[in-house]
Amino acid sequence: MSAARGSGSTSGSTSGPASGPASAPASGGAGGQLFIVATPIGNLGDVSFRAVEVLKTVPLVAAEDTRLTRRLCARYEITTHLVSYHAQSGSARELELLAHLRSGRDLALVTDAGTPLVSDPGAELASAWAAEGGVVVPIPGASAVLAALMAGGLAAARWTFEGFLPRSGRERRDRLARIAADERACVIFEAPSRVPATLSDLRAAAGGERRAAVCRELTKLHEEIVRGPLAELAGRAAAGGMMLRGEFVIVLEALIGGAAAKQPNAEGQVSMADGRVQVAELVAGGARRADAVRQVAAATGLDRRELYRPD
Repeated sequence: MSAARGSGSTSGSTSGPASGPASAPASGGAGGQLFIVATPIGNLGDVSFRAVEVLKTVPLVAAEDTRLTRRLCARYEITTHLVSYHAQSGSARELELLAHLRSGRDLALVTDAGTPLVSDPGAELASAWAAEGGVVVPIPGASAVLAALMAGGLAAARWTFEGFLPRSGRERRDRLARIAADERACVIFEAPSRVPATLSDLRAAAGGERRAAVCRELTKLHEEIVRGPLAELAGRAAAGGMMLRGEFVIVLEALIGGAAAKQPNAEGQVSMADGRVQVAELVAGGARRADAVRQVAAATGLDRRELYRPD
């Protein structure tokens, strides 16, 4: 699973390297152009006209899984030759693709779904070709990250993208603590079997009242979005009340305006004592004290220096 992060021009211009495979290399570039092509994350109708044009015109397409890419090619009558290129391909295949580009021929790179390089293979090839002065052209398209933010129905004007979390250990705990302390919304990819554990860990780090959305099979036939406080979502997943099949994206709501925000007293303000209790709870859940203080201060408006002081 991956996500397109580029943005297209609204001017309608077709000049320069991004106009298509027939364009001349940029000044200082040599060889063919490497097109990083976003493909649909589920619904094949989400492919762009430009992506189809590029895939039809280039002499070679490097695909993470040629069997899956052939389905897209069949839908749009693309007959370009495919070659496999994935995380286990090894350096020999990368060298073959670089030689292809050096010969002056264009190459399109695609993954199973979404955009190469974003939680998907392709970074080494793109980096190596760019380092040689080659032209790398982004062809943006469907985005699992943006689709989840759109469908989540949560406060997410500012957000971060974490991809897949570390599976265990201190690195995972530290990452979760940083996510919980960040006031921005957060988008996470997860495997179906690990969704219950991740929701439980997010609840421990960010608090049970923090809201989230669990998005499954985005743009596909069985698309499903489940929203609610982390305590409710974690309990539902643990009890078997959530279908754990397909592709998952979890969106954690922004801290300000989210479920982890203020718990006001009668005067409408959070007391310093309550703020310190919240800090202690976050620290007990694995957060660093500095991160916990920053999170509570952002959510309540309390002074950071006072929150650091003991009761």
